[in-house]
Amino acid sequence: MLVGAPILAVLTLRWPRRLALLVFMAIFVLSHVVSALTDSYGLLFAMRFVGAFAYAGFWAVGGSAAMALVGPERRGRAMSVVAGGLTVATVIGLPAGTWIGQHMGWRGAFWTVAVLSTIAAVALVASVPALRPENPASWREELRGLRPPRLWLSYAMTAVATTALLGTFSYLAAMLIETTGLDSAWVPAVLFGYGLGALIGIAVGGKAADRFPRGVLGVGFTGLLVSSLLLALTAHHAGATVVLVVALGLLGFSTNPALNSRFMAIAPGAPTLAVSGNISAFNVGITLGPWIGGLLLTGGHGYPAIPAVGAVIATLALLLWGWDLALQARQSQHETREVVATRG
Repeated sequence: MLVGAPILAVLTLRWPRRLALLVFMAIFVLSHVVSALTDSYGLLFAMRFVGAFAYAGFWAVGGSAAMALVGPERRGRAMSVVAGGLTVATVIGLPAGTWIGQHMGWRGAFWTVAVLSTIAAVALVASVPALRPENPASWREELRGLRPPRLWLSYAMTAVATTALLGTFSYLAAMLIETTGLDSAWVPAVLFGYGLGALIGIAVGGKAADRFPRGVLGVGFTGLLVSSLLLALTAHHAGATVVLVVALGLLGFSTNPALNSRFMAIAPGAPTLAVSGNISAFNVGITLGPWIGGLLLTGGHGYPAIPAVGAVIATLALLLWGWDLALQARQSQHETREVVATRG
């Protein structure tokens, strides 16, 4: 995922968007068919890499295509739909995959993904226009378009906020059982509440991101900080923990549409690579969050330490957001002075 998004975004810069998406989907389907048929662990491992590589390309091109289908004033809402699809897939897919694996074997899970992805490819052909890039930039031009400092600051915000959120989420089920004392039968219901909160957060955040992009990030990062801290402090109390888990999903995911849609304005010279870079930034956070949580547990700390550290990391996201505001204000002042000088 880390390397697939930028590499495939560059290789398909001049392709019609629908063609690129279909090629990525075909590779994804093929990787799952091979996985379902093989008896070799080495080949299975390789197919996981190939499938993730193509999946990253699909996300990079799919995100830019979604924003191209709507006007600039609705990019946040468009990305909330795309991100909402991922959230639904996570909430439904993880338990569904476990159930299929238990009843049909692990090969059945791979066949199911292959079949569902084929259906999705047919829907893609029927609903997504070709969207040939108009005056597509070369890969050198796209690389030059990645120069704005605010772009890399945005990537940092994405990686840091995702680290704070995913670190807590990765060990949430274990914390609910070991620390909160919930019966394991209730854990799926609580996790469903997290997913429901995430869906609401994405929908609200997507609608607000088009009008108040900076405010959405400030509120979301602050909410992530507060909910993580309170979760660490109240992890032994079931009622408070359940409410805070829902709040964590809602507030943690509310920033996703704004984080995904702001690059078109920040880096207009790199409309595809800028989005793909953010996909990589998300995956940095997805990797770092569970790793940091594992280090805490290995060091002898209890599960509540993970959301506590998540709150500290969310504080860093807030500081990066403040830095971004300062850079934007300085840029606006510079542009104002240039306009005044031109008129003078």
